Formats: sequence, structure tokens, C-alpha cells
Amino acid sequence: MSDKPNISRAKAITAIILVVLFWGFSFISTKIVLAVFPPMSLGMLRFAIALIFLYIIKLKVAPSEKLRIKDIPMLCAAGITGVTLYFFFENNGISLVSASEASIAAGSIPAFIMITDWLSAKITRNRKKQTGADTGQEKEISSVINGRQWVGCFVSIAGVWLVAGVSFALSGSILGYLFMTGAALSWVAYSFFTRSLFKGCSVIYIVFWQSLAGFICFIPFSAMELKNWGDTTWTVLFHLLFLAVFCSAIGHWFYVIAMENLNVSISGIFLNIIPVVTVVGGFFVLGERLTFLQWLGALLVIAGVYFAMWKKK
Repeated sequence: MSDKPNISRAKAITAIILVVLFWGFSFISTKIVLAVFPPMSLGMLRFAIALIFLYIIKLKVAPSEKLRIKDIPMLCAAGITGVTLYFFFENNGISLVSASEASIAAGSIPAFIMITDWLSAKITRNRKKQTGADTGQEKEISSVINGRQWVGCFVSIAGVWLVAGVSFALSGSILGYLFMTGAALSWVAYSFFTRSLFKGCSVIYIVFWQSLAGFICFIPFSAMELKNWGDTTWTVLFHLLFLAVFCSAIGHWFYVIAMENLNVSISGIFLNIIPVVTVVGGFFVLGERLTFLQWLGALLVIAGVYFAMWKKK
């Protein structure tokens, strides 16, 4: 039996804002760590550390919640798509293109999620016509996705292209861009597999077992990369710990909290802030210069997210 706390909308928004801050800087940290650890080894090390942290949280938040056999298929599906496949694509992509160009893939995720949500509503509507059963899912989805949110989504996507795409001229490998597209699609699949687990499960339960499934799938791939491990430094270890604790453990935990309390589509729109954080982080951390169009893009992203979230009350 799960102990599910009542999370307010304000707390859920705070959680997703922290997530995009963590994940925005993750592209820079990933680029640094990939110089020492190959892509799948980085994923394995990242989630090995994250699992320790998640287990401690689980002992405190939901100590009596045991793994249920019926949840295993969806937990494994979410873990493989959102952990193993996502980081296979992302880490390989980041190794082939710049951090800013890699982050632009996040701009496609909200649109993919909303389109998938819309298709899900159509399928549910057709099923209802055929069977006469009312699952309540259609009403839930149609009340979530409205015209304002579609506009906000695409305004923020336009901002993403200005922020991360101003100099986007295929400067990296075509394969790198394909990898990042694969990462975006993997995250969309993860979002919907995770949504199916909300009923009767605590968030930390979902994230812990998903992460464990994803970690296990990393092991055989990372074993093949052992000979390519480099010599680590304190700087690399610092960035690895940041990726593990803040981006993997806390980041996934907070993101699932946001998905459960704000819904999948709204949480996805917030991901468009990630390229803004990445590029602005490059400005402060790496000394990269920002153009007027990039600052304008950042404002468009924030305005689009705010417009999608706005409520009269």
C-alpha cells in the first residue's frame, strides 16, 4: 500500500523548475564526463550512484512499499525507455555534437507528448463509441490539452530554436542529431509508461524500480566499454556526482511528481526551458557569448511556458 502525499500545484511547479535547472546544466556536465567514460559506462555509473540515493529516500518516504508483480512489466518498460535507451541515445548524441545543439532535441519532446496525448484521446473516444464504456480518460485528456496550451507549446518551441539553433548549421555529425531524436522519442515513451503506474504507487516507488531496471540493462553494454575508460580527475568526479544525485535521482523523482500533479503534457512543456538553461549556463560557466536572438528566444520560451500554464484564478 502506498503513502501518497498531497502535493500542491505550487510545489509541483517548484519541482519541475528545479528539474529543468538540473537537466539544463546536465548537458555541460555530460560533455565533461564523456571525455573519460564512454556513453553506456557513464549511464551505468550515474545510476549506480543514483540508486543508492534513491534507496535511502525510499526507506524514509515509503519503507513498507514492496515491489508488486503486476507492476513489473510497466516498470521495466519505463526503465528501459527512460533510462537505458534515453541515455544510450543522449550520451552518444552529446559525444558527437555540441551541448547546445544536443539540448535542442528537448524542444521536440513537448510537441511529441501532446500529439501522443491527443491520439490517445482519439483512441479512447473510438473505444468508448464501440463499447459504450466511459473510462474517464478522454475527459481527463481533453480537459488538459486546450488551444492555449498548444499555442504556448509551439511558442516555446520557436524560442528553443532561437536559443539553441541560432548557429544550428549541422556543425556536428548527422548521426549525433539522429541519436538526439532517438532520445526525445524514448522520453515520450517513458512519460506514458510512467503515467500508467500512478494509480496505487508512490512516486519514489516508481522512480526507484524504474532506475533499477534501467541500471541492470546498462551493465552488459558498459562491460564492453571497460577498455575505453580514461583516467578520472576530481573535476570529472564532481560532474559525475552532480549527474547522479541531482539529475538522475532527484531529477527523475521531481519530474514524476510533476507529471502526476500537473499531468504529462504540461510537465513536457516545461522541458523547453532546458536549452535556455544550457545556453545561459554556457554563458556563465564556459564564457560563451549570447546573441540578441538567443536572449529573445529565452524570453519566448518562458512566455510560452507561462501562457500554457496560465489560469484565470
